[in-house]
Amino acid sequence: MLVQPLRSPDLRRAPSADVSVEPKVAVLLNANARKVDARVVKSLSHVVPEQDLFLSRSELDGRRIAQTVLERGYPMVFTGGGDGTFMGFVNEVLQQVGPRGRFAGQPVPRFGILKLGTGNGIANHVNASGTRGDGILNDVLRARTGEVPGFRPMDLLMVDGQRAPFAGLGVDGKVLNDYIWVKENLGKGLFKSVLTGSGGYFSAVACKTVPHYLTNSTWVECEVVNGPSSEAYRLGPDGQPQGAPLAPGDVLFRGKLMMAAAGTMPFYGYGLRMFPFSCGRRGFMQLRLGQVTPTQVLANLPRMWAGRWFPEGLHDFHVREATIRFARPMPFQVGGDAAGYRDQVNLSVAPESIELVDFNGALN
Repeated sequence: MLVQPLRSPDLRRAPSADVSVEPKVAVLLNANARKVDARVVKSLSHVVPEQDLFLSRSELDGRRIAQTVLERGYPMVFTGGGDGTFMGFVNEVLQQVGPRGRFAGQPVPRFGILKLGTGNGIANHVNASGTRGDGILNDVLRARTGEVPGFRPMDLLMVDGQRAPFAGLGVDGKVLNDYIWVKENLGKGLFKSVLTGSGGYFSAVACKTVPHYLTNSTWVECEVVNGPSSEAYRLGPDGQPQGAPLAPGDVLFRGKLMMAAAGTMPFYGYGLRMFPFSCGRRGFMQLRLGQVTPTQVLANLPRMWAGRWFPEGLHDFHVREATIRFARPMPFQVGGDAAGYRDQVNLSVAPESIELVDFNGALN
């Protein structure tokens, strides 16, 4: 971890930059992320003062960097390394400013995303620039000179005491578990560059997920119950409520499903708009229950990817809290990370929201 100024003869910042009147912006890079290489670090070191640039290699590093960020009172922090890096840092910051934290009651900084991950779901949500050209550098420079188009409030899920932008049980979790298996068992040596990222996901689907579901049913008995504290709303294909609100404790669904997932932002990785109605009601998540077959998904993949496919077998809700119970353990994913198998999970909207630097230009 480098909490002190980043010093290296190869990583010198251009001396001509005058930052005396610029807003303080910290930049945290996950040194273990595939896209965080020496070139990226060197480029950022030319536009970010050395005392504001941090490298993290472990959870302990992240915890110490969060403490430093809060001690120095940075109003804005960019993270680079993917959705997992971002959420790990956000969880740490919110824990430290929580009632029992070292910085209890201190204002939470606004968060920016550098598109340096694999799936980049949150980066897509706020239209962060890609790695080509000077896009990432320009995003940081715009923030440091006060030229950010706007800020987007974002609710988060609570899953097993941790915050996440989405989570799910079923086929989506199976794909992620299979991807981890492919990366750990096959993605080494000469195949490392091919079997990580999008290539790894494709290989996981083709070599493990699809063959598995050719001989095993994707449909499992499931019950989904609304939480005890708020009404829920069934949504139509336009994202608007259909029928009367569902009372606290009501059964939202009972029957066979291939997937039960929820999110507080639209995107999974690679631009997949899984939750197109997630931002339609503040303080709520979009719960999506799937009764569709792999054949249907493949036949409608472009529309599904764009968030424009609404067959009868997709059931959408706005809820604050829900308990999902499957008849047998199902593949589980949290924030795009494989999390083993679970037969029951409780999802709720976190009590606090965060603000994201939004390069779409919409101030919400």
